[in-house]
Amino acid sequence: MKSEFMKQADRVMAATYARYPLVLTRGSGCTLWDDQGRAYTDFVAGIAVCSLGHAHPRVVAALKRQADTLWHVSNLYYTLPQVTLAQKLVDISFADRVFFCNSGAEANEAAIKLARKYFQDRGQPQRCRIVAMAQSFHGRTMATLSATGQEKIRKGFAPLLEGFDFVPFGNAEALAAAVDERTCAVLLEPVQGEGGVRVAGDGYLKSVREICDRNGVLLIYDEIQCGMGRTGEMFAHQHWQVAPDIMTLAKALANGLPMGAMLATEEVMAAFGAGAHATTFGGTPLVSAAAVATLETFEKEDVVARCRQTGRYFRKRLERLVGRHECVKAVRGLGLLLGLKLGIEGSRVVEACMQRGFLINCVQGDILRFAPPLIIEKGDIDALVECLDEVLRDG
Repeated sequence: MKSEFMKQADRVMAATYARYPLVLTRGSGCTLWDDQGRAYTDFVAGIAVCSLGHAHPRVVAALKRQADTLWHVSNLYYTLPQVTLAQKLVDISFADRVFFCNSGAEANEAAIKLARKYFQDRGQPQRCRIVAMAQSFHGRTMATLSATGQEKIRKGFAPLLEGFDFVPFGNAEALAAAVDERTCAVLLEPVQGEGGVRVAGDGYLKSVREICDRNGVLLIYDEIQCGMGRTGEMFAHQHWQVAPDIMTLAKALANGLPMGAMLATEEVMAAFGAGAHATTFGGTPLVSAAAVATLETFEKEDVVARCRQTGRYFRKRLERLVGRHECVKAVRGLGLLLGLKLGIEGSRVVEACMQRGFLINCVQGDILRFAPPLIIEKGDIDALVECLDEVLRDG
């Protein structure tokens, strides 16, 4: 039953979310508490956002220091946290330059604009089309919606932005056939999160890179959900050692504060000169300080290696459910971005787990997605798998 607070929320807030009847008030590490004082182990992490968990002391301390110093001055000026963060991202990636924004959708918007501008500057305005993947998800703005390969998300917003073609994810032959003299870029997620936790097969990214190089086309990776250590490498494409020309990040970049980033090589980013693109709030000192603290914590606490080890353990525990329950079909994913493919509707499993003190979510109707903080403990994983075993057994 909904509380008066929930009813108030339903009256005054846009009804764009089908929220669970749960009011969360506090978080620490991998635990959240509701307004009744009940604890929940968090296997959602704000949808792959709070990789260091909730209220991580290093990030909290950095925020407090910065809050006492400088919040916002606009990108008309240099600020120390922003430049420090940009250098750290360049140091750990393929990229030479970084553009900061506020969200994943904005990062993808910037990538789409950059790819088109790159060819405009070279006198090839006909190169304006982007080949994206079926079942992809790139955001909810008009451009990123147009680049998203899921009709259920695109429905109702026609006419969409022109210039996007779609091919099946993982099918290099279909991609090769779709790329032509009008193509400026190929856009893909190395691991599709919203699309069902689907992983690029071995050799696929190498083939994509070869197709792009052969046709003089840019390669864009959307690592908004699968980047920042989530798959057991700092960036998911590093599993296959195939670098892009442009990459987008967000979600876990500032461990819960709104930040996005678009990274690119020197040659490609040169298309964004003064005035070509801008944002008021991108990379503010406050949010940049949180992101710097996040990256420093990743290094000091060896978070990526920990994710890799814990992810292998989690996957093995989930794989045991495949043989125990007829409705469990397969385990998908990498690191701590995992999916459990079911032969039944997943929403009721999500609700049953929530009633037992575990927060998980479901994508594509029948795939349970697990994206806990990267600091999750094996004991928490054991407890969740036991809960799933019970819920699936009871039907």
